[in-house]
Amino acid sequence: MEKIYQQALLYDFYGELLTEHQRSIYEDAVCNDLSLGEIAQERGISRQGVHDLIRRCDKALQEYETRLRLVEKFVNARDKVERIITLAQTEGFNGRERGAALMQEPKESGAQERETTLAQESERHADRLREIYSLATELRQEL
Repeated sequence: MEKIYQQALLYDFYGELLTEHQRSIYEDAVCNDLSLGEIAQERGISRQGVHDLIRRCDKALQEYETRLRLVEKFVNARDKVERIITLAQTEGFNGRERGAALMQEPKESGAQERETTLAQESERHADRLREIYSLATELRQEL
């Protein structure tokens, strides 16, 4: 499954650099999941010819990636965006509601504990914000 995913990504980024004939056969094999025999019969060529063409296309697409690294940059950027979203959606990250709730508690129920809790939550939020900022800065530099 991983190989098919990698092939599809490479094709999405570099497929236009293949000839029309290469694209159509490669698309049938990778995107449309046709067997070598089905493609060979449909095109009137040998199964071995289809296999060789797909192998050459794989090699060409991989060489483009080695030189340009577009897929690698895309995957890294996607991972950073996902991490930012995860950090932003972390439970309790919206400190306003929690802080307001803590401030509404009766004064006699441990003002020192409330202050300690607020300080700890503030520090966790600050850590998340620093990580989000760091990831966003890296993304900006890469793009």
